[in-house]
Amino acid sequence: METADQFFQCENVSVAYGAIQAIHDVSFKVAKGQIVTLIGSNGAGKSTTLRAISGLVKPSKGRILYKGEVISTLAPHEIVRRRICQAPEGRGIFLNLSVEENLDLGAWCAPDKSTLKDDLEKIFGLFPRLKERLKQNAGTLSGGEQQMLAIGRALMGHPDFILLDEPSLGLAPQVIEKIFEIILQINREGKTVLLVEQNALQALQIAHYGIVLESGSVKLQGPAKDLLKSDEVRKAYLGV
Repeated sequence: METADQFFQCENVSVAYGAIQAIHDVSFKVAKGQIVTLIGSNGAGKSTTLRAISGLVKPSKGRILYKGEVISTLAPHEIVRRRICQAPEGRGIFLNLSVEENLDLGAWCAPDKSTLKDDLEKIFGLFPRLKERLKQNAGTLSGGEQQMLAIGRALMGHPDFILLDEPSLGLAPQVIEKIFEIILQINREGKTVLLVEQNALQALQIAHYGIVLESGSVKLQGPAKDLLKSDEVRKAYLGV
């Protein structure tokens, strides 16, 4: 297994939106094969951190490295070509396109287009409902089905590193359970996962490592099992 130093790291990353400092000196590492979760209250900087990794916003300070390469200067499409794919908060699917067309768009940077049919079958293995809805417009899907489509589209790019931003937001409990089962399955199949999640308890229960953001800075980080035992985390984020 590659170490965190070899796979991914944020080094003192700061991002501002105009005069508003969204994140400040954020540093953490992700080792290949891990599920790492970012938790924190609304406005803590979790989504901004993912946007910086994806190249959608540029750091005003610090750098982001992936497999030894600085990627924080790259355009978003160049980052996707390095097999970092994101399922964004709010799903970000094309509502006026069919399920099939959305999935096809996810494959634009796949290294081998000849595997497209097999790739679709793998997605249908994870999300059988998508196969049933293949010709439907994405806007007609339920919230849970749209989230499945967002994750499926990201997987179509053959990512080594997948970023999931609030995958359980607004979903029914039974759908949330299914989404977390899928995250575990994705990880077992070799994908490294960076998970931003409002449900801190469930996120820490499936993660190897956790990072707590507060007011745009890293407040705590460590093995997920240790954070679950932390009185500070339990009181602030787990409702204990």
